[in-house]
Amino acid sequence: MTDAQETAADTSLRTTGGAPPDDGGSSVTEAPIPLLEPREGIPPVIADEVALAKVITAFSAGSGPVAVDAERASGYRYGQRAYLVQLRREGAGSALIDPVACPDLSALGEVLSGVEWVLHAATQDLPCLREIGMTPSRLFDTELAGRLAGFPRVGLGAMVEGVLGFVLEKGHSAVDWSTRPLPEPWLRYAALDVELLVDLRDALEKELDRQGKLEWAQQEFDAIAAAPPAEPRKDPWRRTSGMHKVRRRRQLGVVRELWQTRDRVAQKRDVSPGKVLSDAAIVEASLALPANVHALAALNGFGHRMGRRQLEQWQAAVDRAKAMSESQLPAPGQAVTGPPPPRAWADKDPAAAARLSAARAAVSALAEQLNMPQENLITPDTVRRVCWEPPKAVDAEAVAEALAGYGARPWQVEQVTPVLVAALSAESP
Repeated sequence: MTDAQETAADTSLRTTGGAPPDDGGSSVTEAPIPLLEPREGIPPVIADEVALAKVITAFSAGSGPVAVDAERASGYRYGQRAYLVQLRREGAGSALIDPVACPDLSALGEVLSGVEWVLHAATQDLPCLREIGMTPSRLFDTELAGRLAGFPRVGLGAMVEGVLGFVLEKGHSAVDWSTRPLPEPWLRYAALDVELLVDLRDALEKELDRQGKLEWAQQEFDAIAAAPPAEPRKDPWRRTSGMHKVRRRRQLGVVRELWQTRDRVAQKRDVSPGKVLSDAAIVEASLALPANVHALAALNGFGHRMGRRQLEQWQAAVDRAKAMSESQLPAPGQAVTGPPPPRAWADKDPAAAARLSAARAAVSALAEQLNMPQENLITPDTVRRVCWEPPKAVDAEAVAEALAGYGARPWQVEQVTPVLVAALSAESP
């Protein structure tokens, strides 16, 4: 039984109140308890400045960490903006805020700037929270904490059930949160998502401390909080699903034109791009290179439901790509920064391939020993880069410097350096 399984099985952590036990233990539940209602009921949705000012005052006067969550409308609306923000803090209770009606939450973010924010899968919510003026200076990520502690299932529902003994309803996670007014069952679900988040944080902190990983987790949380916003993707059209079928540059040009046209339409209509035109349809048109609207309409994804004007719009995009000169067409692949794909290493550099094989085996063994996923111990990309271009002197100092240069945290450098030195040394000529 792993450390995490012992924690989940440890009924002293599963209390009727949903909070970690005191040092003397507490009453326990034999089976998970369905969590059906927030403690103070479903809070009203904050949708005006007067109500928001009251929430700001209440949360400023609260104590301890603040639980934060956000709901988006992925698959329904364009982009990843927040359509509901949930918070809970001791002394302030819970709050549900409509960021469409209150798009600037910077004043709330300011009063919580020195407070630890508790989020589940923080990197998913931080971009949309940042857009409305909410950025934490300190955080605790309960999903990442679960990964570092070795829990096999780290979804919020699984963690709350395994650690605290409560069952959260997850039936509304993929609904259209841009709907107004939001139905009461959805609001109940949203409020319950932050109901036990601080309790879960406290229990996981104890477990990480027991395993000697609390400082490691804090370094990870600090790195997330300090990370700048992600750079926009270069050539995002290349991520179209099914792109592996597209080989010729002219076909790539069609994908690019259709993708960019679809993106403009989706943004203008504020709908998910997939609802405008599917990736499969884009790839289908790029492979067929239809000569006219009639030929386009015969392809999968451009069926009878599509109006003449829409078909003409897509055919115009195809025609633009077909009319481009060779110099205007996109290159077959993106410029590669860093090592080539590992499958090519054996041919390009057999010694590097041997180093990578040894390093992967060593990292895998260490991750198993530490009871955490390999990617949380050290990113696969970092391992590849060190193995492709190892330091001239394969010693602890040089390898540690290389790892730090690729963004590894101090705890990762400390843990991984010895096994990488051994792997790289063993494969050195």
